[in-house]
Amino acid sequence: MQNDENPPVQSGAATEPVVEAVQQPAPEPVSETAAAAPVAKKSSNRSGKTIFWLGLGSILIALAAGLGSGWGLWDFRFGFQLLMLAFGAGILALLGGFVVGWWAKRKGRVAARPLRWLGMTLGGALALWLLSFAYTARTVPAIHDISTDLADPPQFRMLEVRADNLDQIPGENEPEMKGMNPQQRWAALHQKAYGDIRSVRIAMPVAEAIAKAERLAKVRGWEVAIADPVEGRLEATDTTRFFRFKDDVVVRVRPTEDGTGSIVDMRSISRVGISDLGMNAKRVRSFIADLAGTNPAG
Repeated sequence: MQNDENPPVQSGAATEPVVEAVQQPAPEPVSETAAAAPVAKKSSNRSGKTIFWLGLGSILIALAAGLGSGWGLWDFRFGFQLLMLAFGAGILALLGGFVVGWWAKRKGRVAARPLRWLGMTLGGALALWLLSFAYTARTVPAIHDISTDLADPPQFRMLEVRADNLDQIPGENEPEMKGMNPQQRWAALHQKAYGDIRSVRIAMPVAEAIAKAERLAKVRGWEVAIADPVEGRLEATDTTRFFRFKDDVVVRVRPTEDGTGSIVDMRSISRVGISDLGMNAKRVRSFIADLAGTNPAG
């Protein structure tokens, strides 16, 4: 007799529970272009800005060196030290800019290219400007007193010649100048470097020559101390633009043998420094040429 509480299991019936399949969303296709694109590296502008400020700083330091010395805020020797600092900053900006550019390119960064190149330009220009003075210093003798007459230089009367004018004339230990006194060494160095600077003859009387010399001095912005047509003398002071250095000038005019013309001599002396970098010679050449009427620009 069959038990109703326990019905027989039918043959072929499923014994496992039926689980409904849950459909998962299909993954989105990966773009090959997006996968292949490189990740852009973050640009860095700090190094480029540093180069810019180095270049600009070199210019500002150089300006401070000249203006501070010219205004009397410090001695010109300290101003020269500031120029050396400015030169170092300019070189650092120039060379550092190349290094920063190379490193940024290697790392795939952008090192503020416009600012970096501007800083390199400023620093390089200043460095080259200062190097030009260093080159000039090596090509001219370390003297600061230039005269058209070495045997009988024109003498100052209103203006005073610096007390140490001949104290640091070089060549004392050189064989060709051994035994020479400072005056003789100065004349030897002067003749070798500035042999073209000599007395000139002009076809005008002494008084007329002094009057023209005074006009030329005032056009140049010199401070005229005396212009005496009777004695044939002009003394004046030229002040340089940057460091405000003062150079004293004397022009001596004497009549020729027949009295129809004049013999002109000129002397230019720096008040400070050892070497004038050829500035006094340049001044004498230009002024004499204008006075004699041989300078096309005069």
